[in-house]
Amino acid sequence: MSTVKIIPCLDMNEGRVVKGVNFIDLQDVGSPAEMAAAYQEAGADELVFLDISATHENRSTRVDLAKACREACTIPFVVGGGMASIEDVSAVLDAGADKISLGSAAVRNPNLVKEVAAKYGSDRLIVAIDARRIPGAVDAQGSPVDKWDVVTAGGRESTGIDALEWAQQVEMLGAGEILLTSMDCDGVKTGYDIPLTRAVADAVGIPVTASGGAGTTDHFIEAVLDGHAQGVLAASVFHYGEISIREVKEALRDAGCKVTL
Repeated sequence: MSTVKIIPCLDMNEGRVVKGVNFIDLQDVGSPAEMAAAYQEAGADELVFLDISATHENRSTRVDLAKACREACTIPFVVGGGMASIEDVSAVLDAGADKISLGSAAVRNPNLVKEVAAKYGSDRLIVAIDARRIPGAVDAQGSPVDKWDVVTAGGRESTGIDALEWAQQVEMLGAGEILLTSMDCDGVKTGYDIPLTRAVADAVGIPVTASGGAGTTDHFIEAVLDGHAQGVLAASVFHYGEISIREVKEALRDAGCKVTL
């Protein structure tokens, strides 16, 4: 079993860290640089910085904020949101990001995934997949089946793209990891979407990080043991001090998972 990464997420909007439910009703929770430093001190294995309004507002990533976070911590640092070209990616990596995450831009221009992988290597490239369950989905025989639609622009746009097929495609294009977020579970704290996480993780050969829905330490364990995730990302429970990173790591260790304490 691979070592499981515990990853806090800083969702950025108008220069501040925010958190909502199902991608809406965003609430201010703090300064990105201050929170980056605090999460390093708390034992985070990696930090994800997502400029969640960049694509919707048709602008580039706030590189200044990414640079401030980089200066505040030394743990691996991932930046996503607002990168639509190889030049955008280069600017973010030059600002100090260890990896970049492509979401909506990858859907709109899959060749960008290939370009980034070729120039910087798959180990610096994550593709973020935001997915929403398709209610009432059936197979060719009319039997109920689990299916998820890829959504973009912070959940504002449905693409009609099957999440599993898209995960396999981005792996072939050169993605080194997948950051998988359930829009249905985002912020509700009832647990990760285990069927979605397991389906995607089992469909690809690259690491999948589960995101959306963590509310208890058991949820993190389920994402790894039942969902086959190699990383677990959360925001609300960490931002509001409901669960500490140390508690998550100890719970995972006690469940037989490899973690870095």
